[in-house]
Amino acid sequence: MQEKRTMRLDKYLADALGLPRSQAKQYLKKKRVTVNGELVTDGSYPVAAGSDRVVCMDEPVIYERYVYYMFHKPAGCVTAREDREHPTVFAYVKDIPCRDLFAVGRLDKDTEGLLLFTNDGKFDHALMSPKRHVEKTYYFEAEGTLTPEEIGCLERGVSISEKEPPTAPARLRDVRQKEQTVSGFLTITEGRFHQVKRMLHAVGCQVTYLKRTAIGPVPLDEELPKGGYRRLTDEEIRLLLENPSQSADGGSDRDAG
Repeated sequence: MQEKRTMRLDKYLADALGLPRSQAKQYLKKKRVTVNGELVTDGSYPVAAGSDRVVCMDEPVIYERYVYYMFHKPAGCVTAREDREHPTVFAYVKDIPCRDLFAVGRLDKDTEGLLLFTNDGKFDHALMSPKRHVEKTYYFEAEGTLTPEEIGCLERGVSISEKEPPTAPARLRDVRQKEQTVSGFLTITEGRFHQVKRMLHAVGCQVTYLKRTAIGPVPLDEELPKGGYRRLTDEEIRLLLENPSQSADGGSDRDAG
C-alpha cells in the first residue's frame, strides 16, 4: 500500500531499503541517487512518497510506510528476534526491506504454519487483542483417541490448569481416528501458552504434529514452501481487519501452539 507523504530523502531511502540512515547517505555521497531523473546528493531533499520517482543504484525505490507478509513457518525455529540455541523466524525474512518488522503473535518452535509479519502496530493489535476473539485454526495429529464426549468437552471449553479458567469454546472438524492416533482441525479464539497442545492433553491426547492453517478468514497459502514468504494481498489485509473473527474454514495470545 503506497502512501503519499513528504519526507527527507535519506530517511526515504533508509526506510524503503531497510538500511541504516548512514548507509543511505553514502549512496547520496557517491551520487547514486536520482529523484524524478535529477541527481540529488542532499539527504534533506524533500520527496513525496507515492508520487516522486526515486532511483538508487539504477533501481527504482518504492517507499511503503506499512508492510504485511505471510510466512510459512517450518518446525525447528523460534519466534524471537535472537536465540542462542535455535534459529529464529527472522533468519528467513531478512531480505524484507523493513527495519521495524515484527511477528504478529507467536508459534511454538515445533509448530509449523501461518505466521504474519508487519511493522504496523494497529494491525498487530487488531489480530492479537483478546477482546477481538480472532479465530486461529490448527491441523493436529496426536497419539490417543477422541470420543464424542471428549470432542464435546473441547467444544464447550476444557480445564487445562488449576490456576486458569476453562478455555473458551472451540470447534473441531474432520476428526479422523486410526487405531491409537487421531487427527483433525481445531479452531480457537484465545492465545494461551501452548493452548492447543494443552487442550488435547487435557482429554488424553499427546500432540505429535501441529500446523496453523488459518488466521481468521485468511488461510495459509499452501503454494508457499516452508520458510517462504510473500506479501499479503490488499484483499487479505481487508479481510483480516474487517472480519478477523470469521474463520477460513467457514466458522464465524500469542503462543497458542
